[in-house]
Amino acid sequence: MTPLLLSASVKIRVSSVAPPSSRFRDFLCFSWLFLLGCACTALGVPTRTASGAEDLAERAFGTQGHVGCLAEPQRLNRLTITKPGVYENLLIDGEWAANTLVKITADDVTLRNCELRNTTKNAIVIDGKNIVIESCRIHHALAGTFTDQADAHGITGSPHNLVIRNCDIGLVSGDSIQFDPGRRPWDNVLVERCTLWTGPLSADAAGFKRGQRPGENAIDTKQLASNPRSRMTIRRCLLHGWNQPGQISNLAALNLKNNVAVTVEHSLLHDNEIAFRLRGGDGEYGGALVTITDCAVYDSSIAIRAEDKIRDLKIHRLGIAPNVKSKLISSAGGPGPGYENTNEFQPPPLEQAIRSGLER
Repeated sequence: MTPLLLSASVKIRVSSVAPPSSRFRDFLCFSWLFLLGCACTALGVPTRTASGAEDLAERAFGTQGHVGCLAEPQRLNRLTITKPGVYENLLIDGEWAANTLVKITADDVTLRNCELRNTTKNAIVIDGKNIVIESCRIHHALAGTFTDQADAHGITGSPHNLVIRNCDIGLVSGDSIQFDPGRRPWDNVLVERCTLWTGPLSADAAGFKRGQRPGENAIDTKQLASNPRSRMTIRRCLLHGWNQPGQISNLAALNLKNNVAVTVEHSLLHDNEIAFRLRGGDGEYGGALVTITDCAVYDSSIAIRAEDKIRDLKIHRLGIAPNVKSKLISSAGGPGPGYENTNEFQPPPLEQAIRSGLER
């Protein structure tokens, strides 16, 4: 297996513009389909079956379709990306070496349909802008031991303009996603249609034993008050498994803190000790600004833990299932000025919501 593959030797797929003849054929095809649809409508022929399935998928949570490698992936131990381009269908197995699996230092990079596994360091570290990580599977980044917790994150670094889409990230001893451990400037991160999770290990791995649950949070934010406020949007995600017994006290799916502005929308959280841990504060790190819209919490000890007089906390239409023990825990100050919590509702059963959304 190749120990290190430089970006110049990775196959980069560059899209090209179709020739005029091809575009003309596409136009004719579209026109024919449009006329056929009009005819079906006039005759009363049903035409909504496919779009109905698409609408259903659009309302679902977490990853959709194929995630991870395609057929016959290229196998590597680790990868350093120093040039822009598309890097895809790579199986990166660190074989438990103390190496970052993928380090991205270039701008304008897409990492797609890859699997990253088996490291005692971070899986992906980003120091660049205009990055897309799409349909990747990341798992078994395990540092330290269950009783001696050490961070190995799924995706971390200091990105600007980053999209993490349709990725499955789980079984890491730090956070599935954390920006930034060094509290350097980062901004404009979208986490969309991802499944971020942990749970008991099915087998011994690195310094961990079968049945032990690694990890801290699905997403953890860090920033200095002296830096520009970092922005993140979390959308259509499924976050689960941050529950006790675990490596730390106060396990939370979302640990949103420091000088950040985070919007969480249309996401589902279940089987967590704390679904939303939301932290205000002043001083060196500042406090988070958080807006939660159209989300639901199931099977958790605490839905919302508000701390340090977090200001301008806006919660609209949060579903709280009957098996959630506490809706709101105010700890160390609770919510501060500008707090709103409107239109709470009881969500549909968990499996139904995962499959078809929260829409009534």
